[in-house]
Amino acid sequence: MTTAARTRAFIIAGLLPALILYLLFVVVPVFWSSYYGFFSWKGIGEMKFIGLDNYAEVIKDEIFWKSFVNNLYIVAYSVFGQVPIALLLAIVLVRNSWFQRFVRASIFMPMVLSSVVIGLIWGYIYHPQIGILNFLLDTLGLSSWKLGWLSDPKVAMLSIGPPIIWSNIGPYLILFIAALQNIPSEMNDAAQMDGATGLLKLFKITLPMIWGTIKVAIILCISGSLKAFDLIFVMTRGGPANSTELLATYMYNNTFNIFRYGYGSAVSTSIVILSLILIAGSQFLMNRNKNVV
Repeated sequence: MTTAARTRAFIIAGLLPALILYLLFVVVPVFWSSYYGFFSWKGIGEMKFIGLDNYAEVIKDEIFWKSFVNNLYIVAYSVFGQVPIALLLAIVLVRNSWFQRFVRASIFMPMVLSSVVIGLIWGYIYHPQIGILNFLLDTLGLSSWKLGWLSDPKVAMLSIGPPIIWSNIGPYLILFIAALQNIPSEMNDAAQMDGATGLLKLFKITLPMIWGTIKVAIILCISGSLKAFDLIFVMTRGGPANSTELLATYMYNNTFNIFRYGYGSAVSTSIVILSLILIAGSQFLMNRNKNVV
């Protein structure tokens, strides 16, 4: 066996356990869930085959599409909130002084907390009676601005934005710092010699050099936003009046609260299809506009 063949065999042997686990716990359940979508089933008892009825109901379901629109809000919060803020902070904090390391650790701290804890913290911040936000508005003489931030359907989805952005900046910050630190020093030296500084250097050298990393961050934002669940579930459970309902919470409620396992499976399959379409569309647009940056 040649050295190249031994290397390939070693790589395959190292990847095989993770690949098997991924197939068993991610890929197979997706197809299994798609299969359940063809049945009327309460989780126990007889499964009645109903063909495409569950999927047809999903297409006609207004709450499902409202949930999809709410997920698009989460995508917007992530792509236009988390990514630009993380990129700006990475540019400021790329150096390795003790102060910048401290700030980096502080920004990454929300990732150490569970989503349940973050949801409870922001739930208390938004609380209409004891919440710090309404207290600050009172203190500043802006009592007319006080709202039931999570109980008012008009503002509930907007109120979800800050905790979503705050809780997930950390990973993208670390990702961008690593990308910035991998830019060859020769590029920066050549830019400085040519007089490219400030915004000119940022848009002509820095951003094109890390454009691949920015695309990865955007893909991660989109895929993560479409499966968002825990933070919203803790804060609002999809209410009030489905104003913060997401695809994942809608699937959960149908599957485990009203025991429509077949319909819930159809919803989960639809989530996978919509996610693939959005991710493929975003990649197409970014590849089409790769020369703009």
